[in-house]
Amino acid sequence: MRDYSIQYWPIFLLSNGQHVGCVGLRPNKLEEKIYELGFHLRPEFWRQGLAEEAARAVIAYGFDELGANALFAGHHPKNVASHHLLEKLGFDFIGTELYPPTGLQHPSYLLWRSSAP
Repeated sequence: MRDYSIQYWPIFLLSNGQHVGCVGLRPNKLEEKIYELGFHLRPEFWRQGLAEEAARAVIAYGFDELGANALFAGHHPKNVASHHLLEKLGFDFIGTELYPPTGLQHPSYLLWRSSAP
């Protein structure tokens, strides 16, 4: 946060303060003003719309506060829910790239400022 004005922020339910997961941005291609969006929710909170709500807030922050040109995102190739969410958020599929921690080709997406919802 100190160096780039970005981080992963915790997500809590307003109703009871329960920890849901986190969402945020990290540097991707800073020279092009491209940041990487990520979200991680605990399984008991999947399929409730919480990732979408949190991601939309972070997307707005990226474009409105940071002046990002684009946001990058990727997901595990078997994570169909993340694929659908990224499409719903307006991200365009741009191909696959090797993600060393898994050793797999992960689908990759971009959301350009001009196409942000």
